[in-house]
Amino acid sequence: MSTSPDHAASKPSSGNRGLLVSAALAVIVVAAIAFDTTVVKIGSENDVRQQAFSPETFGAEQFPKIKANVEERAAAAADLAAAIAADKKAAAEKYGTATSTGPVIPVTLTGVFGARKSNTNEMKIDGLPPETVVRVQTGPAVNGTDLRDATGTIEFGQFTNQIQYQDAGSAINNEMKKAVFAGLDPDALDGKQATVVGVFKLINPKNWLVTPVKVELK
Repeated sequence: MSTSPDHAASKPSSGNRGLLVSAALAVIVVAAIAFDTTVVKIGSENDVRQQAFSPETFGAEQFPKIKANVEERAAAAADLAAAIAADKKAAAEKYGTATSTGPVIPVTLTGVFGARKSNTNEMKIDGLPPETVVRVQTGPAVNGTDLRDATGTIEFGQFTNQIQYQDAGSAINNEMKKAVFAGLDPDALDGKQATVVGVFKLINPKNWLVTPVKVELK
């Protein structure tokens, strides 16, 4: 009785080969993705949420620096008024920080607050010409970007667009309001003696709109 020859082991079908190839490719792709992936810890400097511009954070960081700079550079109002009357351009160059709409000048005011109108209080300053009107922004609204522009260290090129640049100015104003207006009743300032340190934009030498960084009532 003859015996049938042993059959050679069957070879994988073409379908099985395709599955094996696909699996191998999948392993390669996963390995490549893992190699090219960086794990970012939440809250780290690589976290994109930390890289997004925060006006509130910017304002909180910058206002103390601006306040210190303004207090260091502030000229007495009478001295400043005399310098402006003698030579406006020279006074601006000596005391101010140039901007596209006029120099921003730090000043120290000592005098008496007057009537309140439209978020400001007038202030009578010893040694100033009677025709010079000084108004101090006392809130709650604070207009302008004089605080942002006061030092010359904050520039448009540091921001992505004009909106961020404007938001930075508003955030600095908000920080000032927290620091300066806290506990200050603007409706009760009329007749109060005070020393104010702040900045104003020199456009009309006879009209100063001062944004304060410090208000001390006597």
